[in-house]
Amino acid sequence: MNELAQFYSEKNVLLLNQELLTAEDKLAPFALTDALVAFSEQHQQPILHFWQLDQTMILGMKDTRVPFLSDGLSSLRNNGYDAVVRNSGGLGVIADKGTLNASLILPQPSDHKFTIDEGYIFMWQWIRLAFEQSGKDIEAYEISTSYCPGTFDLSIGGKKFAGIAQRRVKNGLAIMAYLSIEGEQQLRGETVQEFYRSGLKNEFGTNGYPAVDPTVMKNLASLLEIPLTIKTAKERLLTAFQAAANLTIEKRGLSDWMVLPTFKQDYLKQLEKMRQRNQQLKEDH
Repeated sequence: MNELAQFYSEKNVLLLNQELLTAEDKLAPFALTDALVAFSEQHQQPILHFWQLDQTMILGMKDTRVPFLSDGLSSLRNNGYDAVVRNSGGLGVIADKGTLNASLILPQPSDHKFTIDEGYIFMWQWIRLAFEQSGKDIEAYEISTSYCPGTFDLSIGGKKFAGIAQRRVKNGLAIMAYLSIEGEQQLRGETVQEFYRSGLKNEFGTNGYPAVDPTVMKNLASLLEIPLTIKTAKERLLTAFQAAANLTIEKRGLSDWMVLPTFKQDYLKQLEKMRQRNQQLKEDH
């Protein structure tokens, strides 16, 4: 990650640190991501964004195409989960009080365009620096029966605790990780498994949807065998980032962003897109 100091040596890194969002605000972090990516590109400004949703399955667009979507959504409600469709690819993940979403938002340097793999490796390195310890190597490879499997699934001892995705808009890049920090990961896995069983019926585990096995994932606190909370996880991530990237972190609350007219206008535009994207869920409820 020391490459970041080379590319952004003249900049502080702006931090938007959000606490647990309510169901009424469930579209906000996705609209914020696109607005922050646009701001990052326009101002050559690196940004960190932490956020959480409570009791929500974040669906990828492919998830909305399961043949029995209404049944899948009913299974989520029966398990006490809401649903939201995000504006990036991939498949569904669970968000709750024990999971953390962390985004590293970067403008593409004029003299070096980050490849897809470089983006993933930045996030992997960041998480390794924050949490890896003796005998607890954090590896990156696909855990095929996890939920939202991908090449850069992060695991310890074969048990996945995090996944990484990317969103690219023009010359702006968001590398996004969800991390299962604490809580009942087994129940998260069972909830996603039931969504796919209900939504796919006899086609469970086919057509590019994972045959979710809840036993292949654990939370990070369990894997590291240490007390770990969302608060301490954020602290470790920020300490590791600052040490590795050698960049000063400057905190900015949401109100600081919303007084910027162009940013607020872009955010509201992206929020309306998210409302339209999620209209299908209302129709299938």
